[in-house]
Amino acid sequence: MKRLALLILLSGMITLAAPKPSEAEVCTGEFVNPITDICWDCIFPVSIGPISVFGDRPDPPNPGNILCACPITIPPFVRVGITIGFWEPARLVDVTKRPYCFVNLGGLELDAGIGTGQTKTKSRGGQTHNASWHLHWYVYPVYAILELFADSICMSDTSFDIAYITELDPLWLDDELTFLLNPEAILFGNPAAQAACAADCVAATANLPIDALFWCGGCQGSMYPLGGNVSAHVGSVQSALMATERMAYKLGREFVLLGTSGTEALCKKVPRPVLKKTEWRTQMTNPVAMTSGPFACNPLGRSSVLYESGKELPLTGEDFGFLIWRKRNCCAW
Repeated sequence: MKRLALLILLSGMITLAAPKPSEAEVCTGEFVNPITDICWDCIFPVSIGPISVFGDRPDPPNPGNILCACPITIPPFVRVGITIGFWEPARLVDVTKRPYCFVNLGGLELDAGIGTGQTKTKSRGGQTHNASWHLHWYVYPVYAILELFADSICMSDTSFDIAYITELDPLWLDDELTFLLNPEAILFGNPAAQAACAADCVAATANLPIDALFWCGGCQGSMYPLGGNVSAHVGSVQSALMATERMAYKLGREFVLLGTSGTEALCKKVPRPVLKKTEWRTQMTNPVAMTSGPFACNPLGRSSVLYESGKELPLTGEDFGFLIWRKRNCCAW
């Protein structure tokens, strides 16, 4: 009886000492400093026409002509300029398993008063296979915030804003409802189509992803469904990147995110319901800001194995933040 009483007492002490789920899962993050947390080398390459004048990071093809012309509403009804190309930090994204956890806003957690299921990672046989993420998409025009190139017509004139919160999107964590956005997914849910993604993985890791393989997320997995349930979860950095790529694709499909590169985008942004993967780069800002080196900003689909070591921190760094860079081609005058 004494042993039984001792076991009950020890069991009770362990139960009281164990952290509650709400205490174990804490919203963490750091504010993104627009000066010190930005990889300024990622603005390159800069190009004039088809010629890159500085920088050696992977860059998609630029328009072939140095001179360009755009229609205007006043005589002579055309504006002649010079074709330029550069990369700009344009969006910021939180990737978190905890609803309403704003990682890039210093780990701010809001009580929205709206019930939303907690996301989680699922395991089978001791190996993790599935993960679900919530994302918060910010408009983050760093050049405008810092008042850089203020007089250039090629720069964004928007201000910082929270543009999209997936907790309020009924499609995000429901793969069946998401089918309404991507009905073409049924064409690519076969071994042959998925096997082609190996080529996209190799291309993205070596240089740039293959835009023609639009259903592939490179080494991260399949772009479909366009939601936060990642069934090919290998590591948290990898699946967080996969959710980020899907978010960019989803916003383009909803005509919220417009294209900014290529000859067709010289005079204005264009709709891209199918994601042009070579137009985007990702730079980690949380839990570790990657501001220099060859893997500071990466093409969509590049293998995270090259740089993910030390980027996921137990308890204090299990949610992620990414800065989204986009390629701009513009007719400057």
